Amino acid sequence: MRIVSFLGVLVVAAGCRSAQKTKSGGPSPAQVPAPGPTQLPATASAATRDSVTLERERYVAEVRQEIAGKENLPASQVFKNIKMLTDVPASRLVGIMNIGYGKSLGVSCTHCHTPGEWDREDKTQKQTARDMSKMVATINNELLKNIPNLKGPNAIVNCTTCHRGQVKPALNLP
Repeated sequence: MRIVSFLGVLVVAAGCRSAQKTKSGGPSPAQVPAPGPTQLPATASAATRDSVTLERERYVAEVRQEIAGKENLPASQVFKNIKMLTDVPASRLVGIMNIGYGKSLGVSCTHCHTPGEWDREDKTQKQTARDMSKMVATINNELLKNIPNLKGPNAIVNCTTCHRGQVKPALNLP
């Protein structure tokens, strides 16, 4: 397996390599998988799953059109108010937001953002996501590596570890 970083959050993907970060702490462009189909957990109704996924995909397409021709520039040169993953290519940032956050929490872009004014800070969820990313980075980079006897050398947590496609983290796991 390969470890991939989403906004400082490590996740396991196919392959078998260690994660490397850019100087800004974000993943290198090669580590972020290309956006693929999105879906919510089976617990969501088909209508909810379709509407949230469709809305998220519509906003992703809209943003991709807005950044056409600038996809490979660093996110900080394309978007306003970027505080994390500043060196990640703009197109990858859109994919990270879509899959790493939207799909992991089972939400659309509007959960944290105001459509068309993506840089606004009027929703507390945006800062909460930043804070949670820092928490996950601390767990992965400082705490887990100091726990002896873990079954794997690269134990990690990520958004899905607790959220499992839901806004409220899963508290009663088997």
